[in-house]
Amino acid sequence: MGFTEAVRTVLKKKYATFSGRASRSEYWWFMLFYFLAMVVLGFLGGVLAFATSGGGAVSPASYAVVICGLFILAILLPLTALQVRRFHDRNISGWWYLALVILGFIPYVGFGTGLAIFIIDVLPGTEGPNKFGADPLRPEIRAEVFA
Repeated sequence: MGFTEAVRTVLKKKYATFSGRASRSEYWWFMLFYFLAMVVLGFLGGVLAFATSGGGAVSPASYAVVICGLFILAILLPLTALQVRRFHDRNISGWWYLALVILGFIPYVGFGTGLAIFIIDVLPGTEGPNKFGADPLRPEIRAEVFA
């Protein structure tokens, strides 16, 4: 899966789909898109802040924060759905992702949960179908239905 196909799949086809599986390539291409979009929006917010910094009451940094914040709100649902599907590719329930996110709010534990999520994202998915669906890399392989 390439860059444009991954972005199109996440934002159009599976915007709020928490079922199924997501391959590593789909996940990491979309993460690259997310990172590049945040850099561009932060830069545009900075340019806008510089252009309008005529001593007004609004802080120049607030433009970048508002622009990036709106983008984060718009992309939060597909990003969460993609992360849950990535967990499903490893044959792990999406509820574990919720548990790790909640545990991430505890001081000093958040680093460990972030590391755990990163490791799950880096590891390859289970080969063949699992209880969450067909293998996204080889969907033609069929197997018995899991209970």
